[in-house]
Amino acid sequence: YSPFHGCTLFMTFFRTLILSLFSLIVALIGATVLAVVGAAIYFSPGLPDVRQLQDFELHTPLRIFTNDGKLIGEFGEERRMPVDFADIPQDMINALIAAEDANYFDHAGVDPRGIARAAVELAQSGGTIQSGGSTITMQVARNFFLSRRKTYSRKLNEILLAIKIDQALSKEKILELYFNKIFFGNRAYGIAAAAHVYYGKPLKQLTLAQMAMLGGIPKAPSSLNPLSHTDRALKRRNHVLARMLEEKYIDQNTYNTTINIPLTAKYHGHTTAIQAPYVAEMIRKEMLSRHP
Repeated sequence: YSPFHGCTLFMTFFRTLILSLFSLIVALIGATVLAVVGAAIYFSPGLPDVRQLQDFELHTPLRIFTNDGKLIGEFGEERRMPVDFADIPQDMINALIAAEDANYFDHAGVDPRGIARAAVELAQSGGTIQSGGSTITMQVARNFFLSRRKTYSRKLNEILLAIKIDQALSKEKILELYFNKIFFGNRAYGIAAAAHVYYGKPLKQLTLAQMAMLGGIPKAPSSLNPLSHTDRALKRRNHVLARMLEEKYIDQNTYNTTINIPLTAKYHGHTTAIQAPYVAEMIRKEMLSRHP
């Protein structure tokens, strides 16, 4: 027996092991592709037509104005102020992408790494998914078409819908839908409404710190709410800023300055220019009788 012979045996074993692992990886990838294709064939006929999102109209509160455009009343459970993509500040877009979906502009609706995390959680939990690995596009699919139940079938439909949405709509249109639909807590639906509810001003007047705060809320609108959970909200805001730094949306000096800014969020209710509640109620009832 010689050392050279032992080395040869080891190299043979090592090559065999590498080839076996490679074959296993290829087989797993092939099985995954077949599973996805099979699921697409099975579920696609029952999925909604995502093209309707191109002209989707969001529900907005009933607002009553005087002849000269002064607000005298607002009615509705959801506070929503639809905004065009062109009117959303770039820092707000960057904060949201850094917090929710860093690869948004690079993937086709789903992020393979996020799906892998969800698959691991599914296997460990025995049928339920915790974090979900959802991209922004998948969240749009869920919020417009699906329930929020954390099940395997819903997640699969969410993935398939996200792929279809990414094919049918531009990245900018998908972001616009997301920013106008997502819930920010305190009856605020959409980013423009959230800016008014938490800061009492238009979206374009928000500071970077305020945009980072709003960018962190959608993950958990209740537990990360700056009005009821200040410490958690501050930690989440600074996490968003850290992610913006990692993605090179802001520089180190901006990060160092912004994380030391205190929270400024306060609740801002309806602000009417003229106090005429009885007139507003009369008009509300009249509108309901005309449009039941």
